[in-house]
Formats: sequence, structure tokens, C-alpha cells
Amino acid sequence: MLAPVDDVVAWGESINHLLDCKTGQLVFEDFLRTEYSEENLLFWLACEDYKKMTRVTEMTAAAKKIYAEFVQVDAPRQINIDCVTREEIRESLSQTEPNCFDRAQRQIYSLMENDCYPRFLKSEMYQVLLEQA
Repeated sequence: MLAPVDDVVAWGESINHLLDCKTGQLVFEDFLRTEYSEENLLFWLACEDYKKMTRVTEMTAAAKKIYAEFVQVDAPRQINIDCVTREEIRESLSQTEPNCFDRAQRQIYSLMENDCYPRFLKSEMYQVLLEQA
């Protein structure tokens, strides 16, 4: 996958640069897949999309889908969040609020930033892209 030189270099500066770039998201997802943790990025992206929704019916359906896919215990792509946050989300599903996933999203972002992202920067996948750039 070829990415613009400036983008590849910027990805090394902060996780925000990486996540702001569609190509960066795809490369990071590929890396996370090798570590069996792509659910973190997929959840984070789903939350970003969820926050942009304006229609209640759309939000309700999306919230239930996010909960079923990532949050509930034994979800197909269960994320690693504390049980208090998990329960708060479950309880907030009935009201469908724009910020119902914020706490979990912050936890997952922190996990990616402090754990996955540093490993990505050291990975052969990223190093090869840097060399090509």
C-alpha cells in the first residue's frame, strides 16, 4: 500500500495524525489484525461515526449495533473496558445519547495510544513504509 510521504512521516508524530488519515487507519488496522486487536480501532471508528449522527432512529440502531459487536460480554469483537463502563453503556442504550460511548472510547484510545501505537511505530510494516517514503 503506497501512502504519500508526508502522511507516512506524520503518522510517526502522533496517533492523531495516523487516525486522521484514511490510509493511516487502514495500515494501522492491518497492523492491529496481526496482533489480534483490530477491534480497538474498529470500535473507535464506529464511535466517531456514531457521534456524527443526528437522527435518533439512526443513533438508536447504531448504538445497539456497537453494543452488540464490541461492548457486551462475549461480543464478537469484545473490547477491553472495565465492567463499570460496560454497565453504564448498557444502561444508557435506552436513552440513546450522543456521548454514551465517550468513556469507553477514551479508554480504547488510551490503550491504542500507549500500547498499540508504539508497537506499530516499531513494526516492520511501518518501517518498510517509512523506507519507501
